[in-house]
Amino acid sequence: MTGGATGGHGAHGRPPTRRERWEAYKKSPYLPAVVLLFILAAAAGLFAGSYTYAMANPTPHHIPVAVVEQPRTPRVGEFVQGMEKALDASLELHGYPDAAQADGALDGQRVFAVLRSAGPGVVMEVAGASGATVAQLLGETGLKVSDSLGVPLTVKDVKPLQPGDPRGLALFYISLAAVIIGFVGAIQLSVHARALNPLERILFTVAYALLGGFAIAAVVDWGLGALDLPFAQSWLILAFTMFTSGMVFTMFNTLLGRWAMIPTWGVMVLLGNPSSGGAVSWPLLPSLLGHVGRWLPPGASVNAQHTAVYYQGHQYLFPYLVLAAWALVSCTVFWVWRHRHPGGRDRVPEHAAAAA
Repeated sequence: MTGGATGGHGAHGRPPTRRERWEAYKKSPYLPAVVLLFILAAAAGLFAGSYTYAMANPTPHHIPVAVVEQPRTPRVGEFVQGMEKALDASLELHGYPDAAQADGALDGQRVFAVLRSAGPGVVMEVAGASGATVAQLLGETGLKVSDSLGVPLTVKDVKPLQPGDPRGLALFYISLAAVIIGFVGAIQLSVHARALNPLERILFTVAYALLGGFAIAAVVDWGLGALDLPFAQSWLILAFTMFTSGMVFTMFNTLLGRWAMIPTWGVMVLLGNPSSGGAVSWPLLPSLLGHVGRWLPPGASVNAQHTAVYYQGHQYLFPYLVLAAWALVSCTVFWVWRHRHPGGRDRVPEHAAAAA
Protein backbone atom coordinates (compact mmCIF):
# COMPACT_ATOMS: atom_id res chain seq x y z
CA MET A 1 0.00 0.00 0.00
CA THR A 2 2.67 2.43 1.07
CA GLY A 3 5.02 1.45 -1.73
CA GLY A 4 2.20 1.82 -4.28
CA ALA A 5 1.32 5.24 -2.98
CA THR A 6 4.93 6.30 -2.99
CA GLY A 7 5.41 5.04 -6.57
CA GLY A 8 2.32 6.90 -7.69
CA HIS A 9 3.47 10.04 -5.96
CA GLY A 10 6.87 9.76 -7.57
CA ALA A 11 5.36 9.33 -11.04
CA HIS A 12 3.27 12.42 -10.60
CA GLY A 13 6.03 14.38 -8.90
CA ARG A 14 8.80 13.92 -11.46
CA PRO A 15 9.56 16.96 -13.58
CA PRO A 16 8.11 16.80 -17.13
CA THR A 17 10.46 15.87 -19.93
CA ARG A 18 11.38 18.28 -22.70
CA ARG A 19 9.06 16.47 -25.08
CA GLU A 20 6.17 16.67 -22.63
CA ARG A 21 6.78 20.39 -22.13
CA TRP A 22 6.77 20.90 -25.91
CA GLU A 23 3.53 18.94 -26.32
CA ALA A 24 1.89 21.00 -23.57
CA TYR A 25 3.15 24.21 -25.17
CA LYS A 26 1.72 23.22 -28.55
CA LYS A 27 -1.69 22.72 -26.97
CA SER A 28 -1.57 26.01 -25.09
CA PRO A 29 -2.70 29.40 -26.50
CA TYR A 30 0.88 30.65 -26.30
CA LEU A 31 2.14 28.99 -29.49
CA PRO A 32 -0.40 30.61 -31.87
CA ALA A 33 0.00 33.88 -29.99
CA VAL A 34 3.77 33.86 -30.54
CA VAL A 35 3.32 32.89 -34.19
CA LEU A 36 0.87 35.79 -34.60
CA LEU A 37 3.43 38.21 -33.17
CA PHE A 38 5.79 37.47 -36.03
CA ILE A 39 3.03 37.27 -38.67
CA LEU A 40 1.62 40.66 -37.67
CA ALA A 41 5.06 42.26 -37.67
CA ALA A 42 5.78 40.83 -41.13
CA ALA A 43 2.33 41.89 -42.38
CA ALA A 44 2.91 45.46 -41.17
CA GLY A 45 6.23 45.71 -42.98
CA LEU A 46 4.94 44.09 -46.15
CA PHE A 47 1.83 46.29 -46.15
CA ALA A 48 3.91 49.46 -45.97
CA GLY A 49 6.41 48.08 -48.45
CA SER A 50 3.85 47.02 -51.06
CA TYR A 51 2.15 50.42 -51.16
CA THR A 52 5.45 52.30 -51.10
CA TYR A 53 6.85 50.16 -53.90
CA ALA A 54 3.79 50.78 -56.07
CA MET A 55 3.13 54.44 -55.33
CA ALA A 56 6.20 56.23 -53.97
CA ASN A 57 7.91 56.82 -57.32
CA PRO A 58 5.53 56.21 -60.25
CA THR A 59 7.52 55.62 -63.43
CA PRO A 60 6.01 55.43 -66.91
CA HIS A 61 5.94 52.03 -68.58
CA HIS A 62 4.48 51.74 -72.10
CA ILE A 63 1.87 54.52 -72.19
CA PRO A 64 -0.35 54.05 -75.28
CA VAL A 65 -0.72 57.36 -77.17
CA ALA A 66 -2.60 58.01 -80.44
CA VAL A 67 -1.06 60.17 -83.16
CA VAL A 68 -3.36 61.57 -85.86
CA GLU A 69 -1.63 61.04 -89.20
CA GLN A 70 -3.67 63.39 -91.38
CA PRO A 71 -2.66 66.13 -91.30
CA ARG A 72 0.65 65.50 -89.52
CA THR A 73 3.09 68.41 -89.70
CA PRO A 74 6.84 68.20 -89.04
CA ARG A 75 6.17 70.01 -85.77
CA VAL A 76 4.10 67.07 -84.54
CA GLY A 77 6.91 64.66 -85.37
CA GLU A 78 9.41 66.90 -83.60
CA PHE A 79 7.17 67.11 -80.54
CA VAL A 80 6.59 63.34 -80.45
CA GLN A 81 10.34 62.72 -80.56
CA GLY A 82 10.81 65.20 -77.73
CA MET A 83 8.13 63.44 -75.65
CA GLU A 84 9.72 60.02 -76.24
CA LYS A 85 13.09 61.35 -75.17
CA ALA A 86 11.68 63.09 -72.09
CA LEU A 87 9.76 59.95 -71.03
CA ASP A 88 12.66 57.60 -71.75
CA ALA A 89 11.00 55.93 -74.75
CA SER A 90 8.03 54.74 -72.70
CA LEU A 91 5.37 55.90 -75.18
CA GLU A 92 3.55 53.30 -77.28
CA LEU A 93 2.64 55.28 -80.39
CA HIS A 94 -0.42 54.24 -82.41
CA GLY A 95 -1.13 55.99 -85.68
CA TYR A 96 -4.72 56.76 -86.68
CA PRO A 97 -5.73 58.18 -90.07
CA ASP A 98 -8.04 60.86 -88.65
CA ALA A 99 -9.10 62.55 -85.42
CA ALA A 100 -12.41 60.67 -85.19
CA GLN A 101 -10.73 57.26 -84.98
CA ALA A 102 -8.13 58.54 -82.54
CA ASP A 103 -10.85 59.99 -80.31
CA GLY A 104 -12.66 56.63 -80.50
CA ALA A 105 -9.52 54.91 -79.22
CA LEU A 106 -9.37 57.41 -76.33
CA ASP A 107 -13.03 56.79 -75.48
CA GLY A 108 -12.43 53.04 -75.64
CA GLN A 109 -9.50 53.36 -73.20
CA ARG A 110 -7.09 51.88 -75.72
CA VAL A 111 -4.90 54.99 -75.50
CA PHE A 112 -4.31 57.59 -72.79
CA ALA A 113 -3.82 60.64 -75.02
CA VAL A 114 -4.20 61.90 -78.58
CA LEU A 115 -1.62 64.08 -80.35
CA ARG A 116 -2.60 66.05 -83.44
CA SER A 117 -1.48 69.12 -85.32
CA ALA A 118 -3.23 72.46 -84.88
CA GLY A 119 -1.87 75.23 -87.08
CA PRO A 120 1.77 75.82 -86.18
CA GLY A 121 1.54 73.79 -82.99
CA VAL A 122 0.25 70.62 -81.37
CA VAL A 123 -2.88 69.71 -79.43
CA MET A 124 -2.63 67.05 -76.74
CA GLU A 125 -5.96 65.57 -75.64
CA VAL A 126 -5.79 63.65 -72.38
CA ALA A 127 -8.46 61.84 -70.37
CA GLY A 128 -8.20 62.47 -66.66
CA ALA A 129 -10.85 59.80 -66.14
CA SER A 130 -8.55 57.19 -67.71
CA GLY A 131 -5.90 57.90 -65.12
CA ALA A 132 -5.30 61.20 -63.35
CA THR A 133 -1.65 60.38 -62.71
CA VAL A 134 -1.00 59.55 -66.37
CA ALA A 135 -2.85 62.65 -67.61
CA GLN A 136 -0.87 64.82 -65.20
CA LEU A 137 2.45 63.28 -66.24
CA LEU A 138 1.73 63.69 -69.97
CA GLY A 139 0.52 67.25 -69.55
CA GLU A 140 3.48 68.37 -67.43
CA THR A 141 6.02 66.63 -69.68
CA GLY A 142 4.35 68.04 -72.80
CA LEU A 143 4.62 71.62 -71.53
CA LYS A 144 8.32 71.14 -70.75
CA VAL A 145 8.97 69.70 -74.21
CA SER A 146 6.94 72.51 -75.78
CA ASP A 147 9.06 75.14 -74.03
CA SER A 148 12.35 73.45 -74.94
CA LEU A 149 11.47 72.98 -78.62
CA GLY A 150 9.47 76.15 -79.14
CA VAL A 151 6.48 74.14 -80.34
CA PRO A 152 3.16 75.69 -79.22
CA LEU A 153 1.13 73.16 -77.22
CA THR A 154 -2.50 73.12 -76.13
CA VAL A 155 -3.46 70.52 -73.50
CA LYS A 156 -7.14 69.58 -73.25
CA ASP A 157 -8.71 67.21 -70.74
CA VAL A 158 -11.55 65.82 -72.85
CA LYS A 159 -12.72 63.35 -70.18
CA PRO A 160 -12.24 65.11 -66.82
CA LEU A 161 -12.84 63.61 -63.42
CA GLN A 162 -15.97 64.57 -61.51
CA PRO A 163 -15.69 67.75 -59.38
CA GLY A 164 -16.16 65.78 -56.15
CA ASP A 165 -13.21 63.55 -56.98
CA PRO A 166 -10.49 65.82 -58.42
CA ARG A 167 -7.67 63.31 -57.87
CA GLY A 168 -9.57 60.25 -59.00
CA LEU A 169 -9.17 58.37 -55.72
CA ALA A 170 -12.82 57.98 -54.69
CA LEU A 171 -13.40 54.92 -56.88
CA PHE A 172 -10.25 53.32 -55.45
CA TYR A 173 -11.41 53.93 -51.89
CA ILE A 174 -14.93 52.58 -52.37
CA SER A 175 -13.47 49.47 -54.02
CA LEU A 176 -10.96 49.14 -51.18
CA ALA A 177 -13.82 49.37 -48.67
CA ALA A 178 -15.72 46.61 -50.50
CA VAL A 179 -12.65 44.34 -50.55
CA ILE A 180 -11.77 44.76 -46.87
CA ILE A 181 -15.33 44.64 -45.50
CA GLY A 182 -15.93 41.64 -47.76
CA PHE A 183 -13.37 39.41 -46.10
CA VAL A 184 -13.83 40.95 -42.64
CA GLY A 185 -17.50 39.98 -42.89
CA ALA A 186 -16.53 36.41 -43.72
CA ILE A 187 -14.16 36.36 -40.73
CA GLN A 188 -16.96 37.54 -38.46
CA LEU A 189 -19.31 34.86 -39.79
CA SER A 190 -16.67 32.22 -39.05
CA VAL A 191 -16.28 33.54 -35.48
CA HIS A 192 -19.80 34.51 -34.47
CA ALA A 193 -21.93 32.26 -36.70
CA ARG A 194 -19.86 29.10 -36.86
CA ALA A 195 -22.96 26.92 -36.80
CA LEU A 196 -24.05 28.08 -40.26
CA ASN A 197 -24.05 25.25 -42.77
CA PRO A 198 -22.25 25.76 -46.12
CA LEU A 199 -25.27 26.91 -48.14
CA GLU A 200 -26.36 29.21 -45.32
CA ARG A 201 -22.88 30.72 -45.14
CA ILE A 202 -22.89 31.47 -48.87
CA LEU A 203 -26.37 33.02 -48.67
CA PHE A 204 -25.41 35.23 -45.71
CA THR A 205 -22.30 36.32 -47.61
CA VAL A 206 -24.55 37.33 -50.51
CA ALA A 207 -26.82 39.18 -48.08
CA TYR A 208 -24.16 41.27 -46.35
CA ALA A 209 -22.51 41.95 -49.74
CA LEU A 210 -25.75 43.38 -51.13
CA LEU A 211 -26.41 45.48 -48.03
CA GLY A 212 -22.80 46.61 -47.72
CA GLY A 213 -22.52 47.54 -51.39
CA PHE A 214 -25.73 49.55 -51.14
CA ALA A 215 -24.45 51.35 -48.03
CA ILE A 216 -21.13 52.32 -49.69
CA ALA A 217 -22.80 53.62 -52.85
CA ALA A 218 -25.50 55.48 -50.91
CA VAL A 219 -23.04 57.24 -48.58
CA VAL A 220 -20.66 58.29 -51.38
CA ASP A 221 -23.36 59.37 -53.85
CA TRP A 222 -26.46 60.37 -51.91
CA GLY A 223 -24.86 61.24 -48.59
CA LEU A 224 -21.63 63.02 -49.50
CA GLY A 225 -22.31 63.84 -53.15
CA ALA A 226 -18.65 63.06 -53.93
CA LEU A 227 -19.52 60.98 -56.99
CA ASP A 228 -22.45 60.85 -59.37
CA LEU A 229 -22.71 57.08 -59.70
CA PRO A 230 -24.78 54.97 -62.07
CA PHE A 231 -26.30 53.77 -58.83
CA ALA A 232 -27.62 50.31 -59.64
CA GLN A 233 -24.52 49.28 -61.59
CA SER A 234 -22.04 50.67 -59.04
CA TRP A 235 -23.99 49.06 -56.20
CA LEU A 236 -23.90 45.64 -57.87
CA ILE A 237 -20.18 45.95 -58.68
CA LEU A 238 -19.49 46.74 -55.01
CA ALA A 239 -21.71 43.85 -53.89
CA PHE A 240 -19.98 41.49 -56.35
CA THR A 241 -16.61 42.63 -54.99
CA MET A 242 -17.66 42.11 -51.37
CA PHE A 243 -19.06 38.66 -52.11
CA THR A 244 -15.93 37.61 -54.00
CA SER A 245 -13.66 38.90 -51.24
CA GLY A 246 -15.71 37.11 -48.57
CA MET A 247 -15.68 33.84 -50.47
CA VAL A 248 -11.91 34.07 -51.05
CA PHE A 249 -11.44 34.12 -47.27
CA THR A 250 -13.96 31.30 -46.86
CA MET A 251 -12.04 29.21 -49.41
CA PHE A 252 -8.75 29.72 -47.58
CA ASN A 253 -10.51 29.09 -44.26
CA THR A 254 -11.62 25.73 -45.64
CA LEU A 255 -8.11 24.84 -46.80
CA LEU A 256 -5.99 26.36 -44.01
CA GLY A 257 -8.28 26.81 -41.02
CA ARG A 258 -7.27 29.54 -38.58
CA TRP A 259 -4.36 30.72 -40.76
CA ALA A 260 -6.65 31.68 -43.66
CA MET A 261 -6.07 35.37 -43.07
CA ILE A 262 -2.46 35.12 -44.30
CA PRO A 263 -3.16 34.24 -47.98
CA THR A 264 -6.33 36.39 -47.99
CA TRP A 265 -4.40 39.44 -46.82
CA GLY A 266 -1.61 38.66 -49.27
CA VAL A 267 -3.83 38.32 -52.35
CA MET A 268 -6.40 41.01 -51.61
CA VAL A 269 -4.41 43.69 -49.78
CA LEU A 270 -0.64 43.30 -50.15
CA LEU A 271 -0.78 42.46 -53.87
CA GLY A 272 -4.30 43.28 -55.05
CA ASN A 273 -4.87 46.84 -53.83
CA PRO A 274 -1.53 48.47 -54.77
CA SER A 275 -1.73 46.89 -58.24
CA SER A 276 -5.39 47.76 -58.82
CA GLY A 277 -4.67 50.92 -60.82
CA GLY A 278 -6.93 52.95 -58.55
CA ALA A 279 -4.35 55.14 -56.81
CA VAL A 280 -1.65 54.98 -59.49
CA SER A 281 -2.63 54.17 -63.09
CA TRP A 282 -1.39 50.87 -64.53
CA PRO A 283 1.09 52.43 -67.00
CA LEU A 284 2.94 54.06 -64.06
CA LEU A 285 3.09 50.95 -61.87
CA PRO A 286 6.09 48.61 -61.84
CA SER A 287 5.66 46.33 -64.87
CA LEU A 288 4.79 43.16 -62.95
CA LEU A 289 2.14 44.87 -60.82
CA GLY A 290 0.70 46.59 -63.87
CA HIS A 291 0.08 43.23 -65.54
CA VAL A 292 -0.95 41.19 -62.50
CA GLY A 293 -3.31 43.75 -60.95
CA ARG A 294 -6.11 43.50 -63.49
CA TRP A 295 -6.37 39.72 -62.89
CA LEU A 296 -7.06 40.14 -59.16
CA PRO A 297 -10.42 41.09 -57.57
CA PRO A 298 -9.39 44.60 -56.39
CA GLY A 299 -8.11 45.56 -59.84
CA ALA A 300 -11.15 44.08 -61.54
CA SER A 301 -13.43 46.01 -59.19
CA VAL A 302 -11.66 49.35 -59.80
CA ASN A 303 -11.67 48.71 -63.55
CA ALA A 304 -15.38 47.84 -63.66
CA GLN A 305 -16.34 50.78 -61.45
CA HIS A 306 -14.19 53.21 -63.39
CA THR A 307 -15.71 52.19 -66.74
CA ALA A 308 -19.25 52.26 -65.34
CA VAL A 309 -18.86 55.83 -64.05
CA TYR A 310 -16.91 57.44 -66.91
CA TYR A 311 -17.26 55.26 -70.01
CA GLN A 312 -20.88 54.09 -70.16
CA GLY A 313 -20.72 53.59 -73.92
CA HIS A 314 -17.59 51.45 -73.76
CA GLN A 315 -18.26 48.69 -71.25
CA TYR A 316 -15.93 45.69 -71.09
CA LEU A 317 -16.74 42.19 -69.89
CA PHE A 318 -13.23 41.35 -68.69
CA PRO A 319 -13.35 42.78 -65.11
CA TYR A 320 -16.67 41.05 -64.44
CA LEU A 321 -15.23 37.76 -65.70
CA VAL A 322 -12.29 38.15 -63.32
CA LEU A 323 -14.61 38.69 -60.34
CA ALA A 324 -16.82 35.81 -61.48
CA ALA A 325 -13.84 33.46 -61.86
CA TRP A 326 -12.54 34.18 -58.36
CA ALA A 327 -16.02 33.85 -56.86
CA LEU A 328 -16.73 30.60 -58.72
CA VAL A 329 -13.41 29.00 -57.79
CA SER A 330 -13.80 30.06 -54.15
CA CYS A 331 -17.37 28.74 -53.90
CA THR A 332 -16.41 25.49 -55.64
CA VAL A 333 -13.45 24.82 -53.33
CA PHE A 334 -15.59 25.64 -50.30
CA TRP A 335 -18.40 23.38 -51.46
CA VAL A 336 -16.21 20.42 -52.46
CA TRP A 337 -14.21 20.48 -49.24
CA ARG A 338 -16.98 21.84 -47.01
CA HIS A 339 -16.49 18.95 -44.59
CA ARG A 340 -13.13 20.54 -43.68
CA HIS A 341 -14.58 23.99 -43.06
CA PRO A 342 -14.55 25.01 -39.39
CA GLY A 343 -18.04 25.20 -37.96
CA GLY A 344 -21.36 23.96 -39.27
CA ARG A 345 -23.99 21.98 -37.43
CA ASP A 346 -23.67 18.28 -36.84
CA ARG A 347 -26.51 16.26 -38.29
CA VAL A 348 -27.57 13.44 -36.01
CA PRO A 349 -28.44 10.27 -37.95
CA GLU A 350 -32.07 9.17 -37.58
CA HIS A 351 -31.17 5.78 -36.07
CA ALA A 352 -28.96 7.49 -33.49
CA ALA A 353 -31.75 9.89 -32.60
CA ALA A 354 -34.21 6.99 -32.24
CA ALA A 355 -31.77 5.06 -30.04
CA ALA A 356 -31.37 8.08 -27.83
